[in-house]
Amino acid sequence: MIVAAQPEAAEAGARVLQRGGNAVDAAVAAAFTQCVVDPLMSGIAGYGTMQVSEPNGGAHTCIDFCARAPLAITPDIWADKRISETSDGYAFVVEGNLNDAGYLSIGTPGTLAGLEHALRRFGTLDLADVLADAIGYARNGFRMRPHMYHYCAIEQAKGGMMQTPQRLKLSSTGRRVYFREDGSSKRLGDVIVNPDYADTLERIARAGIDTFYRGEIAEQIDADMRKHGGLLSRRDLATYAVREVAPIWSTYRGFDIAGFPPPAAGLTLIQSLNILECFDLRGMGHNTPAYLTTLAETLKRVTIDKDTLIGDPEFVDVPVEMLASKAHARKHADAIRAGERANVARIDAGAEPKDTTQVCVIDRNGMAVTLTHTLGTNSGVITDGLGFLYNGLISGFDPRPGRPGSISPGKSRTSAQCPTILFRNGAPVVAIGAPGGTAINPALTQSIVNVVDFDMPIVEAVSAPRVSVTSNVIEVSNRIPRYVTDVLESDGYPVTRSPMGFAFAAPHAITRLAGRLAGAADPQRDGVALAVAHEPKA
Repeated sequence: MIVAAQPEAAEAGARVLQRGGNAVDAAVAAAFTQCVVDPLMSGIAGYGTMQVSEPNGGAHTCIDFCARAPLAITPDIWADKRISETSDGYAFVVEGNLNDAGYLSIGTPGTLAGLEHALRRFGTLDLADVLADAIGYARNGFRMRPHMYHYCAIEQAKGGMMQTPQRLKLSSTGRRVYFREDGSSKRLGDVIVNPDYADTLERIARAGIDTFYRGEIAEQIDADMRKHGGLLSRRDLATYAVREVAPIWSTYRGFDIAGFPPPAAGLTLIQSLNILECFDLRGMGHNTPAYLTTLAETLKRVTIDKDTLIGDPEFVDVPVEMLASKAHARKHADAIRAGERANVARIDAGAEPKDTTQVCVIDRNGMAVTLTHTLGTNSGVITDGLGFLYNGLISGFDPRPGRPGSISPGKSRTSAQCPTILFRNGAPVVAIGAPGGTAINPALTQSIVNVVDFDMPIVEAVSAPRVSVTSNVIEVSNRIPRYVTDVLESDGYPVTRSPMGFAFAAPHAITRLAGRLAGAADPQRDGVALAVAHEPKA
């Protein structure tokens, strides 16, 4: 079974499984395809996280290919600029959008290195094999899907961040590839062709990733950055290294949970579930005022812990054991029962969309993979002749020095990415992850609770109306009735209602419960779950 946020990506991975490839082969092929067919969400100059569990007690690891701040950056680079923050804590904006779009917003890319690392470590195919579909879509084109159209032409950035059309017009390639001849954004069903991207991927397929990090492509990147005042350099590319780390373990009502450690958000998800385990959620009822109040206070508390205590562990002493402990969760639960309300501080806040994508795979042997990767908020920069957008990593760092999330040379930003696997009796039974910025933890928390506490099939679990709480405001899907939110508001909670029926991140998941595989793609994206029959090689 494979689940991905784009049909083209799911199909690419499914074909790999049909040919006898394993879950990592399929996930990497799907991810490279996502880099082409969802180019505003992901790309080879992005970053991400992947959790891999081999069957029968084999290797189980978290592959961290997060982007890093360029070595030339300084902690006080934005000291003289006015600063604001998006309401969900996803990004900071400095005056002039310098950290948000353009050459100063780019961090050292990790996606290409991370996918190649996973393939070499766990896969069975070579790099050219898993790049083939991506190259084909870049060369021959793909049709703009509803979610990409919505993001590119309709969805409006808030909180002072640069609008997507403005970003895409920063480069000649962006203007040529993503806009019609009259200058308007391409529309639903329009074909997007990117021959420069195809050429770049073909060069990588032939020469390997060294050409990107140390060879000819690195030279092109370095020259473009120097020409336009960017901080990313050949040194950053040449010294970039993927990290492998052990998962963080916890339990939830009889399931073992493997979460992705900092700087990703598995610790925050584990905290959320530890607190909720202290309450009878089933007795409260799904999406009742009592349930949503308990959930909101839980999510506010873990957000405060994240903002004040979690950062890149190479730079910040993160109290992982304390934060993941059941005792710490009980303290939060006791405060919630006592009626105490947490306060999440933000500066000059406004809301903001998120740019990420997801793939999950479980193969015939039981290998489980969940992979989240992103551009952050894309920088809008495309080097002439290369075709791909660079990440916009730098807006995710706190511009104020001396904080866990502050910027430093070579540092990874904290990430909401949270590829997670649940186990029962040592076997993986749920592989789950989501795009969606800081809304990821609320969405995954509710999806897991839906499966475990409310016995929902996975399709229902990821599709059920949900809320997002990353500040003092409870944001609700438009499918949550007003007679529920009226109670919350009468109790003093600020509530905002999304116009979307399916809102707040986009969980994708596979379950293997009672011996049966089932997959689900959140309906707000364009994704699909595909069950695959293995066709043995002749």
